[in-house]
Amino acid sequence: MLENNYSEDNIISLDWREHIRLRPGMYIGKLGDGSTPDDGIYILIKEVIDNTIDEFVMGFGKQVLIKMDDHSMEIRDFGRGIPLGKVIECVSQINTGGKYDSKAFKKSVGLNGVGTKAVNALSSKFMVTSYRDGKQKKAAFNQGMLLDESALLDATELNGTWVYFEPDADIFRNFRFRKEFIENQLWNYAYLNAGLKLIFNGTTIVSKNGLLDLLERKTKNDELRYPIIHLKGEDIELAITHGNQYGELYYSFVNGQNTTQGGTHLLAFKDAIAKTVAEFFKKNYDRRDVLSSIMAAVSIRVEEPVFESQTKTKLGSSHMGPDAPSVRTFIGNFVKEQLDNYLHKNPEIAKLIEKRVLQSERERTEIADIKKLANQRAKKANLHNKKLRDCRIHFNDPPKKVSDEDRHKSTLFITEGDSASGSITKARNVQFQAVFSLRGKPLNCFGMTKKVVYENEEFNLLQHALNIEDGIEELRYNQIVVATDADVDGMHIRLLLLTFFLQFFPDLVRSGHVYILDTPLFRVRDKNQKFYCYSEKEKQEAITKLKGKPEITRFKGLGEISPGEFSSFIGSDIRLDPVFLNDETDIDEILAYYMGKNTPLRQEFIIGNLRYEKNDILEIAGI
Repeated sequence: MLENNYSEDNIISLDWREHIRLRPGMYIGKLGDGSTPDDGIYILIKEVIDNTIDEFVMGFGKQVLIKMDDHSMEIRDFGRGIPLGKVIECVSQINTGGKYDSKAFKKSVGLNGVGTKAVNALSSKFMVTSYRDGKQKKAAFNQGMLLDESALLDATELNGTWVYFEPDADIFRNFRFRKEFIENQLWNYAYLNAGLKLIFNGTTIVSKNGLLDLLERKTKNDELRYPIIHLKGEDIELAITHGNQYGELYYSFVNGQNTTQGGTHLLAFKDAIAKTVAEFFKKNYDRRDVLSSIMAAVSIRVEEPVFESQTKTKLGSSHMGPDAPSVRTFIGNFVKEQLDNYLHKNPEIAKLIEKRVLQSERERTEIADIKKLANQRAKKANLHNKKLRDCRIHFNDPPKKVSDEDRHKSTLFITEGDSASGSITKARNVQFQAVFSLRGKPLNCFGMTKKVVYENEEFNLLQHALNIEDGIEELRYNQIVVATDADVDGMHIRLLLLTFFLQFFPDLVRSGHVYILDTPLFRVRDKNQKFYCYSEKEKQEAITKLKGKPEITRFKGLGEISPGEFSSFIGSDIRLDPVFLNDETDIDEILAYYMGKNTPLRQEFIIGNLRYEKNDILEIAGI
């Protein structure tokens, strides 16, 4: 019989900083090392900048200075500055802030008084200075604990607040800030706050036309079917166009927050577009045909929004606020009126939309039969036992619905061959990590139509494993990790898989779900120490740390790494390289270059990027 040891001694009270440090995920989501845009270190930046945005919205400070290096951030706004007598409390006393009793902040994101306190508690160094009406107040902290504060001093600086912080390396292991993620974050702030000037490491980021600028920048290398439709109203703004790519692409925002996982507003927006277009043409168009190849952005402002997590990436609110219409009704009415009016006033645009819808309808009908047969084959393939070694959260899916929180933690490793998939399968976290095993090299699908996805067994089974046949809304795994050998064949398989995703599911890549697994090339050890090295440079550094002649092992394939060793490479110390598409990336152009005909230009690139290693391994660098 179990002993009843539950007593008063088991009840523990934590102060604010202890709780944040013990349970950081409650405040900033996953920790990570900065290799993915939703890692916690970027949430820390957001929490500080959100305060500067609130000042701008209130009419104070039209410029923000942001400086970054690999491990620190410095942010200076020119708002009113924190009241000098409350500087320390505002960054170190939970549930303290200036937004609780202000109508002007009812449509703000940060209303819980946690923001900068979490940044402070999770930083090894946090400094703040407030400049206000010719005076200044400074304070310095370590892990949320006050180290030093100044008396009130005279100041010649303009009003505003300066914050400097270094995330705690004990919590964010091996982290570094990535410029491209922060830059994308800042552009979103600019699009949602027209006229705000953000100066990032000397580069000015500013937008004059809001979501119109966003969609123009995001689609400037895409072939658009018609000019972007830009509509604005009170508490709502949207931009819409159609392209030629497969899939749907959306950017959604609530109160300035980038809701990367969508929510009630995005669902309402998509339904409203499909319904309005169908009603305008007086046709019973399939929703999928209206939304196929769409590129759109939507932003709304909600009173006291409710999000489904502390990181605020998915809106849960069903209403625009107390005594206000539902989100669905508000968005539906706006789209119905404004988009319908626009189409009546611009019949040439309406015809182009209709042409795109009819093309989607025709393409969907043409592959209907082969799609049906492919789905039957996928069922017979007994996916969960042969190709896919699933994770536990999906064992009962369906009928059990997986929570958004669990899905956000989930990963699918795509491997080549039985030995590699066997090692990863034995080493993985079976609760959240799944393994899909490829048989041979995938088909080079560049330039092909989506029909090939259903005709090719490997592609068909992969899309079913991911559940992306009809879009990425029900994507089963948040991270899709390509895990191939670090040799020429492995590189080729990697490129073939990326071609598949970019050709047919580009929104999967643009939404930040696809990664490359970085595994060690060498193991350097002696009797007392062991180092895993990811490059020639790391190998040389390890050799110098060991006395005598170390044993050096070169891993030629993932199958050579034992499950015991592999567990650390796909665990808390996992190294992932995101497949990141910046706004200048032209998918068609890059696929044609790497996967099209063997042009002289590509031959020169390959020759110029080949290295000959002592162990006779040829590595393609820079791809």
